[in-house]
Amino acid sequence: MINSSFAHRMAVTSLFPQSRVGMNDPVKIGFLAPLTGPVSSWGLPGLHGCRLWEDWLNRAGGMLIGGRRYPVSIIPFDCGYDPEQATEGARHLVRHEQVQLLMMLGGDTFTPLRQFLNENKVLASTLLPSDLSPDTRYLIAPAEVHPLYNVTAVDWLSRARPGLRKVALCSQKDALGLPSVATYRAAFEAARIDVVKDILYDPADSDVAGIVQPMLDSEPDLLCWCTSYTPMVHSMTEYAHKMGYKGEILSCTMDNYQRLVARTSLDFMDGAIFQFPDFDDPKLAKKAFFFNRPSTFFKEYNARYPDSWSAVSWEYVAILDLWHAAVEKVGSVNPVSVLNTMKHMDTTTHAFGAARWWGESIFGIDNALIGDWPVVTLQEGRARIVEFGSIPDWLEKHEALLQRHLSAVGQLWQQRLETGDQKTGLTSRIVES
Repeated sequence: MINSSFAHRMAVTSLFPQSRVGMNDPVKIGFLAPLTGPVSSWGLPGLHGCRLWEDWLNRAGGMLIGGRRYPVSIIPFDCGYDPEQATEGARHLVRHEQVQLLMMLGGDTFTPLRQFLNENKVLASTLLPSDLSPDTRYLIAPAEVHPLYNVTAVDWLSRARPGLRKVALCSQKDALGLPSVATYRAAFEAARIDVVKDILYDPADSDVAGIVQPMLDSEPDLLCWCTSYTPMVHSMTEYAHKMGYKGEILSCTMDNYQRLVARTSLDFMDGAIFQFPDFDDPKLAKKAFFFNRPSTFFKEYNARYPDSWSAVSWEYVAILDLWHAAVEKVGSVNPVSVLNTMKHMDTTTHAFGAARWWGESIFGIDNALIGDWPVVTLQEGRARIVEFGSIPDWLEKHEALLQRHLSAVGQLWQQRLETGDQKTGLTSRIVES
């Protein structure tokens, strides 16, 4: 079973002499993502994290395949979030570099690659599960299961803060925001929390007052930014603070929350809820997964790449760890064999514990990995996990509700294919000072 962590495997193998014959030719892994330009914050921190993983694995002797150890080599290609550059990069990495795994951000840079990856049986990963469909047989979403994990925070709120009855929510109208707002609507309905204001705004809209003031006027107990981009999350939160808002704040992400605390106040941000922890969180210390102790990874990452930590920093590494375990289990880097090994284990683990493959009802294929996901709140200016919520448990009760809300905004896989691929149009995760 693929259920032993990278840290555990490294600890065990270090107890024995490295007597197996080593090989000079590395196993190559492609990293196709924006590394420069306005969307680089979705790619570059991920490459940083992968470099740490690459260093650790090679220092431990490399990857064990069929009784021999091989070094691994991450081969990056900067696509700048441009579909044409992504096509060039994929062809270079697959045909020239002969990579055994192609890690991508996805979205607009995946769309032109669908046929090429299928025809060449390229095992590829995406951070955007909306890329999945029945004709993406070799594409997996094993780390980022946006927006499914957002149900866990709403479910926790319904139990931890039962007096919360009214929510005002907003999200941008694009292929990232629409499935997010649909998922939040489903989660609030399941939790019996009334949506008193529901605003969809244009991704280019910078009129923060025009978005947030009507939400405040509805007198909610909770403001929910859904999966608004980081600069908007910061601007909207600061506006709510300026206008004297006293209620709760919920957001999918809250990158660089320290800046928000500094620009509002410790008291105002206390209790804000989101979905991505810092990896020095005490509750992660008890989790046995791919990092050589999460806090060690977090500390080394921040020492080597200061001021760049985000969810992206660890998500690509989570994919590498799952792939590594499957390669060593099957004793091969053949993409089809590795994928079959990933998909047919009785138990698989992802970053936060046991998980299973799912997705046919929403994505048309069971290539998304779901399990527990952390609910995070700010406590005295620090992100702290308050619970690991179960996505599978929520779906067992409310999957039909989720399908209904996704269908209402045209986000089921059949609808996306019928209307043509929607532009994801990602923007920066970095907030300018």
